[in-house]
Amino acid sequence: MDPYLESHWLDVQTSLVAYGRDTLNQSLPEDLAAGSEERVAVESESPEDEVHAFHPDVKILELPNAGVVPGAPSGDAVATAPIRLLARVEPVTERFIRIVETGTDRLVTVIEFITPSNKRNPGLADFRGKRAELLDADVSFVEIDLVRSGSWRRLMRPHYCPPEYSTPYRVTVRKPTDPAAVLLYPISLREALPSIVVPLRPRDPEIRLELQTLVNHAYLSGRYARRINYQKPPDPPLDLGDQPWVREILQRES
Repeated sequence: MDPYLESHWLDVQTSLVAYGRDTLNQSLPEDLAAGSEERVAVESESPEDEVHAFHPDVKILELPNAGVVPGAPSGDAVATAPIRLLARVEPVTERFIRIVETGTDRLVTVIEFITPSNKRNPGLADFRGKRAELLDADVSFVEIDLVRSGSWRRLMRPHYCPPEYSTPYRVTVRKPTDPAAVLLYPISLREALPSIVVPLRPRDPEIRLELQTLVNHAYLSGRYARRINYQKPPDPPLDLGDQPWVREILQRES
């Protein structure tokens, strides 16, 4: 996984959803179809939350008529007018894949390419609530988390990940037939992305989604080799243990 892609994630996510849909439709049973859907999310205004450049951030504007009373001597107490600040939060469009039965449109599986907004409130609470509703409706749920921002541990709750399986990236699969469990694919920064099994109906053959192929396709078609400045550190910063390895890769390819 290229950690520099995270600063372009909404664009990358759009490509992954489109390519993932097309790939699945080449191998799904004839009575199933994959389609792309979108929803509008709002980024948190909380000051302790991280805000990165991949999405519109909270903008604080000073209105032109606000300010202090001018002309007071230096050091004297002075009456001031409060400065009115306006917080403006722009919506973020997130995309995901739905697999449905043809003819009935009964929803079978949802595949999400996680955004940082899904891993911090208010988006976190909304995302977990929608996931619970889908599982209650007998829909399988796949979360492909290829971004490092946000709290992935809170996203996984009520499940707990042992330290030895804590990695920068991961895929989790939840099935309504096994509601107490979550299937985890831990993904290291230094390894190729895995091929994952997409849960369908019990009678369906096993279908796999090659994540590395999807990301490579998104990288090339988005011309990120021209758009990304690899001379700067990625946002968010890399773990200390991974920084020398990434520097070595960049030096080798420069």
